[in-house]
Amino acid sequence: MAHLDQTVIRLLAARALEARAAAYCPYSGYAVGAALLCSGGRIFTGCNMESAAFSPGICAERAALAGAVSAGYRQFQAIAVAGGLEGAAPEDRCYPCGVCRQSLREFCGGDFAVILVKSPDDVQLVTLGELLPHGFSGENLKK
Repeated sequence: MAHLDQTVIRLLAARALEARAAAYCPYSGYAVGAALLCSGGRIFTGCNMESAAFSPGICAERAALAGAVSAGYRQFQAIAVAGGLEGAAPEDRCYPCGVCRQSLREFCGGDFAVILVKSPDDVQLVTLGELLPHGFSGENLKK
Protein backbone atom coordinates (compact mmCIF):
# COMPACT_ATOMS: atom_id res chain seq x y z
CA MET A 1 0.00 0.00 0.00
CA ALA A 2 1.31 3.42 -0.90
CA HIS A 3 2.32 5.47 2.12
CA LEU A 4 -0.47 7.84 3.07
CA ASP A 5 0.25 10.65 5.46
CA GLN A 6 -2.26 11.16 8.29
CA THR A 7 -3.19 14.60 6.98
CA VAL A 8 -4.16 13.10 3.61
CA ILE A 9 -6.12 10.32 5.29
CA ARG A 10 -8.07 12.84 7.41
CA LEU A 11 -8.70 15.03 4.34
CA LEU A 12 -10.05 12.08 2.33
CA ALA A 13 -12.17 10.95 5.26
CA ALA A 14 -13.65 14.45 5.65
CA ARG A 15 -14.34 14.73 1.90
CA ALA A 16 -16.10 11.33 1.91
CA LEU A 17 -18.26 12.43 4.83
CA GLU A 18 -19.09 15.70 3.01
CA ALA A 19 -20.04 13.78 -0.15
CA ARG A 20 -22.57 11.75 1.90
CA ALA A 21 -24.63 14.92 2.33
CA ALA A 22 -25.48 14.91 -1.40
CA ALA A 23 -26.59 11.26 -1.47
CA TYR A 24 -29.96 10.51 -3.05
CA CYS A 25 -31.23 7.50 -1.10
CA PRO A 26 -35.03 7.71 -0.67
CA TYR A 27 -35.49 3.93 -0.70
CA SER A 28 -32.79 2.56 1.57
CA GLY A 29 -32.11 5.68 3.63
CA TYR A 30 -28.43 4.65 3.55
CA ALA A 31 -26.21 7.55 2.44
CA VAL A 32 -22.70 6.84 1.15
CA GLY A 33 -19.93 9.23 0.13
CA ALA A 34 -16.55 8.50 -1.39
CA ALA A 35 -13.39 10.52 -2.03
CA LEU A 36 -10.95 9.15 -4.62
CA LEU A 37 -7.34 10.40 -4.62
CA CYS A 38 -5.73 10.48 -8.06
CA SER A 39 -1.99 10.00 -8.49
CA GLY A 40 -1.54 13.70 -9.27
CA GLY A 41 -3.24 14.71 -6.02
CA ARG A 42 -6.66 15.65 -7.41
CA ILE A 43 -9.64 14.35 -5.43
CA PHE A 44 -12.94 13.29 -6.98
CA THR A 45 -15.96 12.73 -4.76
CA GLY A 46 -19.12 10.76 -5.35
CA CYS A 47 -22.31 9.84 -3.55
CA ASN A 48 -24.81 7.07 -4.01
CA MET A 49 -27.85 7.70 -6.16
CA GLU A 50 -30.77 5.29 -5.92
CA SER A 51 -33.54 4.59 -8.41
CA ALA A 52 -37.02 3.14 -7.96
CA ALA A 53 -35.95 0.53 -10.51
CA PHE A 54 -32.91 -0.27 -8.29
CA SER A 55 -30.43 -1.47 -10.95
CA PRO A 56 -29.91 2.01 -12.53
CA GLY A 57 -28.62 3.28 -9.18
CA ILE A 58 -24.92 3.96 -8.68
CA CYS A 59 -22.69 3.63 -5.65
CA ALA A 60 -20.56 6.49 -4.33
CA GLU A 61 -17.30 4.72 -5.15
CA ARG A 62 -18.25 4.20 -8.79
CA ALA A 63 -19.59 7.76 -9.04
CA ALA A 64 -16.20 9.11 -7.93
CA LEU A 65 -14.38 6.68 -10.23
CA ALA A 66 -16.58 7.63 -13.21
CA GLY A 67 -15.92 11.33 -12.61
CA ALA A 68 -12.17 10.76 -12.46
CA VAL A 69 -12.07 8.52 -15.54
CA SER A 70 -14.31 10.96 -17.46
CA ALA A 71 -11.77 13.69 -16.67
CA GLY A 72 -8.96 11.55 -18.09
CA TYR A 73 -7.49 10.11 -14.89
CA ARG A 74 -6.47 6.44 -14.80
CA GLN A 75 -4.08 6.16 -11.84
CA PHE A 76 -5.27 6.33 -8.26
CA GLN A 77 -3.67 6.24 -4.82
CA ALA A 78 -6.56 5.75 -2.39
CA ILE A 79 -10.28 5.96 -1.81
CA ALA A 80 -12.13 6.84 1.38
CA VAL A 81 -15.64 5.50 1.92
CA ALA A 82 -18.16 6.66 4.54
CA GLY A 83 -21.70 5.40 4.88
CA GLY A 84 -24.58 5.12 7.28
CA LEU A 85 -28.17 6.03 7.85
CA GLU A 86 -29.11 9.28 6.16
CA GLY A 87 -29.12 12.29 8.47
CA ALA A 88 -26.89 10.67 11.11
CA ALA A 89 -23.17 10.25 11.59
CA PRO A 90 -21.87 6.82 10.55
CA GLU A 91 -22.13 4.31 13.37
CA ASP A 92 -19.80 1.80 11.72
CA ARG A 93 -17.58 1.34 8.71
CA CYS A 94 -19.07 1.01 5.24
CA TYR A 95 -17.32 -1.48 2.97
CA PRO A 96 -17.49 -1.15 -0.83
CA CYS A 97 -19.89 -3.60 -2.46
CA GLY A 98 -18.63 -6.31 -4.82
CA VAL A 99 -19.36 -4.29 -7.96
CA CYS A 100 -17.37 -1.32 -6.60
CA ARG A 101 -14.49 -3.59 -5.59
CA GLN A 102 -14.36 -5.00 -9.12
CA SER A 103 -14.63 -1.53 -10.68
CA LEU A 104 -11.70 -0.29 -8.58
CA ARG A 105 -9.74 -3.42 -9.55
CA GLU A 106 -10.03 -2.42 -13.20
CA PHE A 107 -7.69 0.50 -12.47
CA CYS A 108 -5.96 -0.37 -9.20
CA GLY A 109 -3.77 -3.20 -7.97
CA GLY A 110 -4.16 -5.25 -4.85
CA ASP A 111 -2.11 -2.78 -2.81
CA PHE A 112 -4.51 0.12 -3.52
CA ALA A 113 -5.47 1.84 -0.24
CA VAL A 114 -9.09 1.77 0.91
CA ILE A 115 -9.91 4.02 3.86
CA LEU A 116 -13.01 2.91 5.77
CA VAL A 117 -14.36 5.99 7.57
CA LYS A 118 -16.38 6.30 10.74
CA SER A 119 -15.12 9.88 11.35
CA PRO A 120 -12.05 11.82 10.15
CA ASP A 121 -10.18 10.58 13.22
CA ASP A 122 -11.62 7.05 13.26
CA VAL A 123 -10.58 5.23 10.09
CA GLN A 124 -9.36 1.78 9.13
CA LEU A 125 -6.91 1.27 6.27
CA VAL A 126 -7.18 -1.90 4.20
CA THR A 127 -5.99 -2.86 0.74
CA LEU A 128 -8.14 -3.66 -2.25
CA GLY A 129 -6.45 -7.08 -2.24
CA GLU A 130 -7.78 -7.72 1.26
CA LEU A 131 -11.28 -6.75 0.14
CA LEU A 132 -11.08 -8.61 -3.18
CA PRO A 133 -8.67 -11.54 -2.86
CA HIS A 134 -7.94 -13.31 -6.16
CA GLY A 135 -9.40 -10.34 -8.06
CA PHE A 136 -9.93 -10.54 -11.81
CA SER A 137 -8.44 -7.84 -14.05
CA GLY A 138 -7.31 -7.21 -17.60
CA GLU A 139 -4.03 -8.94 -16.73
CA ASN A 140 -5.96 -12.22 -16.56
CA LEU A 141 -7.08 -11.75 -20.17
CA LYS A 142 -3.56 -11.18 -21.51
CA LYS A 143 -2.20 -14.59 -20.58
